[in-house]
Amino acid sequence: MKKLMTGNEALVQGAWEAGVLVASAYPGTPSTEIIENMSARKEVYSEWAPNEKVAMEAAIGASIAGVRSLAAMKHVGLNVAADPLFTFVYTGVNGGMVVVTADEPGQHSSQNEQDNRNYARAAMIPMMEPATSAEARDFMKEAYEISERFDTPVLMRMTTRACHSKGLVDCGDRVEKAPVKPYEKNAKKYVMVPANAKVRRVELAERLKKLEEFSEQTPLNFVEDNGSKVGVITSGMCYCFAKEVFGDDVNYLKLGFTYPLPQKKIAEFCKGLDTIYVIEENDPLIEAEVQRLGFEPKGKNTFPAYDELTSDVIRRCVHGEEFETIDYDKAKVVPRPPALCAGCPHRGFFYELGKRKNVMVTGDIGCYTLGFAEPYNAIDSCVCMGAAFSTGHGAAKAFEQKGEDTRVVGVMGDSTFFHTGINSLTECLYNNSKTVSVILDNRITGMTGHQENPGSGKHADGSDATAIDIETICRALGAKNIRTIDPNNLTLMRETLDWTLGLDEPSVIITKWPCVLKKFSEDDKAKFPTAYKTKDVVDTDKCIGCKLCLKTGCPALYIDRETKKAGIDSLQCVGCGVCEQVCPKQAIGKER
Repeated sequence: MKKLMTGNEALVQGAWEAGVLVASAYPGTPSTEIIENMSARKEVYSEWAPNEKVAMEAAIGASIAGVRSLAAMKHVGLNVAADPLFTFVYTGVNGGMVVVTADEPGQHSSQNEQDNRNYARAAMIPMMEPATSAEARDFMKEAYEISERFDTPVLMRMTTRACHSKGLVDCGDRVEKAPVKPYEKNAKKYVMVPANAKVRRVELAERLKKLEEFSEQTPLNFVEDNGSKVGVITSGMCYCFAKEVFGDDVNYLKLGFTYPLPQKKIAEFCKGLDTIYVIEENDPLIEAEVQRLGFEPKGKNTFPAYDELTSDVIRRCVHGEEFETIDYDKAKVVPRPPALCAGCPHRGFFYELGKRKNVMVTGDIGCYTLGFAEPYNAIDSCVCMGAAFSTGHGAAKAFEQKGEDTRVVGVMGDSTFFHTGINSLTECLYNNSKTVSVILDNRITGMTGHQENPGSGKHADGSDATAIDIETICRALGAKNIRTIDPNNLTLMRETLDWTLGLDEPSVIITKWPCVLKKFSEDDKAKFPTAYKTKDVVDTDKCIGCKLCLKTGCPALYIDRETKKAGIDSLQCVGCGVCEQVCPKQAIGKER
């Protein structure tokens, strides 16, 4: 049966058909839909883990116990999970294991554009790169066979376009009996003390030689001979982009198994060609191998070293032309930067924090990162998940060393707090940092599309879970100065900031109000009975057009061009009341 699937859906189909029994992940674009779809497959235990490292470790444990397992994450998540991965490559598997890394050329939703193909070489782990949804399903099934045949986890490298593009997929049945293996104690294989690790390191080198032979023979790497003197070597989604530009006018070496690379096959392909193009997004890994083999390809001297190599980019680089587009006056296009949603519970916090002087604000990864922008200007740095508090701690200690009285406020969300923020807060408390640590608890993992987390009270499949209370954790870590507040109450928000900035020791603020887009659970309805039940309206007789309400940054607010007075888009407004409290003339109130 054929189905139209995204690459992420096809990965799930392939893993399910291969008999996977355990899957773990932390949400992150473009990988999020993997576990969202897997959680509907009842034969598989699927979970959202607090972070990528523990997701990797859960999948490793399942593999050692004898079942096929899956760990999925976006590219920066593999940085977090690299510690267990590098060692697990040494130990090898029992049940097959696949690690999906979803890279993001173009940085559409990411803080960097790293190329995780480098991890394959560094960890010496076999890597595969599907180009289409059909290949994603097929490669996934093959990956588990490779994993168990060569006693190794397998890295499945996807990219944004491969994850989210759709294609027809031949769907099969799940294996009748999941390929489970007995668990046997084997300390020499799985306990990586130095004596055992030294032995496994030698075996890893032998495994790599066998994988090199496999790379030369596998049909995952194949040649399309169109009788041309021009050849294209490519992998992953770049193969699809290249086909759109060159069609059947060139020869192709399409690489699906990309670590170790098939050196003999590459050399044989390049012989006799007048021109060789290496088309790969981001780092020149294939290009470097082609050059090492003695050929001079057109690679990063022809194509950009960053961003996506879409068909229009390739066409421009090779032929010096672009696709025809509709011409328009760009000066008339209104810029639309991303903004916090109307009714976002972070708005009141950033509105008040942005007014503070002599304060450095260290931010984190999430919707709330938008607090850096106008009109708030309330975040000064953003590095990685969980870094807000520890970065803030370092800055605070630096200001103390310099004799400056600048205060530091660290800001992160609830899911980020569970991810790596607990360790970050521990750093502040243990080392007595005069920082203000703010946890913006909107009751869900907001930025990636409302996945559950340890504080939401639900599992990945929607079943009830133990909701871990953030304030209880903070107190258990040793925090003495804690306040949990409604961030929509600007007076309370202002008083709380005054209180915490007046302290000479660590403090914690927890702003607790559900995301405006969240589907409320029964618990949410009980705890937040008034949330998003009203709308605000403007009394134009009282409005003086001062525009102070616009400083809240709410997209539901606007100024009427004719009357010069404020208005509220009733389709967007949810009555959070922040603009009511800002208006100096009490011209904004609840809709009757």
